[in-house]
Amino acid sequence: MTNAEPPPRAGGREWAGLAVLAVATMMITFDMFVLLLALPDITADLQPSTVEQLWILDIYGFLVGGFLITMGTLGDRIGRRRLLMIGAASFAVASLLCAFAPTTELLIVGRALLGIAGSTLAPSTLALITNMFRDPKQMGVAIGIWAGGFTLGSILGPVVGGVMLAQFWWGAVFLLAVPVMVVLLVACPLLVPEFKNTEAGKLDLVSALLSVLAVIAFIFGLKEVARYGWQAGPILAGLAGIVLALVFVRRQLRLTEPFMDLRLFGNRSFSTMLVGLLLYALIGGSSMYYITQFLQSVSGMTPLTAAFCLLPGMVVATISATVSPMLGQRMRPAYLISGGIAGIVIPFAMFSQLDANSSPVVLIVGFAIMGLCEGPLLSLGTNLVVSSAPPEKAGSSSSMAQVANEAGGSLGVAVMGSVGAAVYVAQLDDTAPSGLSGDLLTTAQDNVASALTIAADLPGQLGEQLSSAAKSAFASGMNVFAVVCIVILIVAAVTIAALLRHVPPTGSEEAAPEGTGPEGTDPDAAAATEPGEAPAEEPRAHATEQPAPRPAN
Repeated sequence: MTNAEPPPRAGGREWAGLAVLAVATMMITFDMFVLLLALPDITADLQPSTVEQLWILDIYGFLVGGFLITMGTLGDRIGRRRLLMIGAASFAVASLLCAFAPTTELLIVGRALLGIAGSTLAPSTLALITNMFRDPKQMGVAIGIWAGGFTLGSILGPVVGGVMLAQFWWGAVFLLAVPVMVVLLVACPLLVPEFKNTEAGKLDLVSALLSVLAVIAFIFGLKEVARYGWQAGPILAGLAGIVLALVFVRRQLRLTEPFMDLRLFGNRSFSTMLVGLLLYALIGGSSMYYITQFLQSVSGMTPLTAAFCLLPGMVVATISATVSPMLGQRMRPAYLISGGIAGIVIPFAMFSQLDANSSPVVLIVGFAIMGLCEGPLLSLGTNLVVSSAPPEKAGSSSSMAQVANEAGGSLGVAVMGSVGAAVYVAQLDDTAPSGLSGDLLTTAQDNVASALTIAADLPGQLGEQLSSAAKSAFASGMNVFAVVCIVILIVAAVTIAALLRHVPPTGSEEAAPEGTGPEGTDPDAAAATEPGEAPAEEPRAHATEQPAPRPAN
């Protein structure tokens, strides 16, 4: 490999194609945020039941997470650009269905179709990037821009959605996706070359079904536990997901041409960063819940005002994700990533000292520090995951990175949300005013928003006492949550620094010290020399999968 030619560098066409792919990823988070703003208007118009409201919100995330593995593997087989375009067209059609849905049932169907279509976007775009940008330094920058697209969608969603809802009916927020997907359908064939694994076997439908059901059942169970507590139904759903996952793994180990090559987990960079992404998603998703609840319920802000308070942190996060790959060309990723994670300890130390009278500025500044420090993990970590796999398996490895984010987010709301909730319930039980009836106290213990609603209807001092007690109890729950997060962050930072310390800066030709494994070598070579893999030159032997500087369409 020492005499091998350097990989081709991307040119203007590839960078223009990257812009198209980044817009596609932006729409994934954009669609999530605009729905939260539109839900009150949807409720007033369609009058869904409480259960139907939950399905309108959740069905999208369930199906995005459930189909990620299948879509990533399918793209490797039929072509990543082809799958992306099928997904984009389906996303546009589903958006139209949602925008003009005359009933709740049709809106839920439309959201389900959006979820399936959305599951094609992230793994397809990320896998295409790894093929378009073969130079490691350029690939790192490209993945940073791709990761920034998610945060940009989070920024534009509340802002653009709020403006649209002030002028038009609720369906207009869904129509925003249609012209974006039309542009993608037109530009993709012109700017993005096609890639697929020509030697992949047939799609194993049984494995695909197992993966979909396992992820959906597991995420459904976690979300229901977070919402209703440790009840039998959600617990059984989560356990069913785990059992199906074990059956899926057993099947892959027995197949000669597995649906997912589990040998990827033998690569230290791949497995370590997947765990790192999952742990941070666990913290990140639940921290968003606590921060927004504090701003709205404790500080008394409207949802839109609270969303604007988060904008500085989201802007910083977008910049950080874009700049981090450039820093990764000069510093070892293990130290840059673990240093960033250590920096996230600072805002959680701030959150551990909050009380009911704390200024919302503390949360705004803390959230901005989180955005600044998370960039290396999200961009460089994702780069390590996808570059650890051979090119023909880029779709599969890309989907695993997204599954880690989905599962971590759901696990965070379920488990980390329960930590703060337990403290909230126990403290409110001790501090609630004595004149409050048992039924009202039980309702107030559901969450701080319910307590404040009850307090608003109580006479004078009794209502004020309940309001003060609920706010203090929530702040105490957030304090304990922050301390738990600090412990997780420290463990993650130390583990990543220790296990990946021999990985050189992005694009460096530095060799790994003897005995350290493949982490110090070229990413493709590292993946190919894992136990049971082909020699390092194997991935580059398939001419149809390695693009020239200007691949033909």
